[in-house]
Amino acid sequence: MISRRRFLEVGGATGFAVAGVAAASRPLVAVPEQSSHSPLPPSLAQLKSRKSEAVPITREERGARQEHARKLMGENGIDAIVLMEGTSLGYFTGIRWWGGERLFALLLPAKGAAFYVCPAFEEGRAREQIANSPDAERADVRTWQEDENPYHLLAQGLSERGMATGKLGIEETVRFFFADGIAKAAPQTTLTSATPVTAGCRMIKSTHEIALMCLAAQVTLSAYEAVYRALREGMTQAHVADLISAAYGQLGFPGEASVEVDEYTAYPHGSTTPQVIREGSIVMIDDGCTVEGYQSDITRTFVLGKVPEKSGNKMKRVFDIVHGAQSAALAAARPGVECGAVDAAARKVIADAGYGPDYKYFAHRLGHGLGMDGHEWPYLVRGNATKLAANMTTSNEPGIYIRGEFGIRLEDDMHITESGAELFTPQSLSLEDPFGKA
Repeated sequence: MISRRRFLEVGGATGFAVAGVAAASRPLVAVPEQSSHSPLPPSLAQLKSRKSEAVPITREERGARQEHARKLMGENGIDAIVLMEGTSLGYFTGIRWWGGERLFALLLPAKGAAFYVCPAFEEGRAREQIANSPDAERADVRTWQEDENPYHLLAQGLSERGMATGKLGIEETVRFFFADGIAKAAPQTTLTSATPVTAGCRMIKSTHEIALMCLAAQVTLSAYEAVYRALREGMTQAHVADLISAAYGQLGFPGEASVEVDEYTAYPHGSTTPQVIREGSIVMIDDGCTVEGYQSDITRTFVLGKVPEKSGNKMKRVFDIVHGAQSAALAAARPGVECGAVDAAARKVIADAGYGPDYKYFAHRLGHGLGMDGHEWPYLVRGNATKLAANMTTSNEPGIYIRGEFGIRLEDDMHITESGAELFTPQSLSLEDPFGKA
């Protein structure tokens, strides 16, 4: 699936092409090759790979996750869950699958052995990956030919396990036509959401997961700082995004970036309009990388050089308000506090400073869960009564967006501890010195 950042890159490239600039050749991969004719700027060249610090998730850890899932199935009256391609399948098995319209599924029951339904011609690829899953030695793989109905195999497996009339949880990203096929093949089975199980497991991170996410956040901030020190007047969004990709290449992990300049920073998720950085431009970079399947998501807003005299005081004041809102949310977040209350803590700072009410200038929720997906459970938004618990991880990203002028968002990744919350990375210091080493 194309990410929103990649969508904006593609859109921006299209805009450049229409304007007569050849931008369509930008690579799809996150780590571009550097030719001998295009040496890296010094701030990027001195970056060192941190790949050796990333310890992969083990088969034993995934086995423990499956046992936790079975426990949650019992608590929620669910007899089994169905997982298909996506991060939940990867979370529980380590399998990274793509298959389009063909059914490849894992049925994980609350009791008894799991089984897979797989296209026959894909069995080799499937078993290669299943070898690293918890049930590697005893995997039950049921294959179907192209002219056969795969849903009958899944229904047969349910019947064999005494669940033909049971409750089957469907993972939230499974497409409708797959769920519909299951419903038709197993009409006596009740389909329900698997989210209480999948999110119930994934919302609470292990010590190992926290370490991977902390590393991802540190890598992202290192990439930002290196690119910030390499910025020059006249650079385009595409140029800056390529520098960020190159920085990630030096650091050893794939990543991407959305880059917005001047009045387009007032669009929270950016614009496809081609933009150029000038002296005094306000720049917003929203970006993340992947470390052993775990994501970072960090935003920094800063100015190239000095803030303009005409709008500088307003920009600095807005930065300080947003910074205060992020600090207020950090102080409010702790186990037992409702997600909505953390959003309220940040929103109150912004509204009390004159940038209210409600979503008028702070146009989005405070944050989202973070893990193997860039956006996952839980969500820090008004009305969400879900209570925070130790080792949940979310973004903390308040912003103020003034259309036609500028926007400022500060985003760091937040870890709920036993007694409060912490950010994986230091907060930005100022528009002119975001990394504190000017």
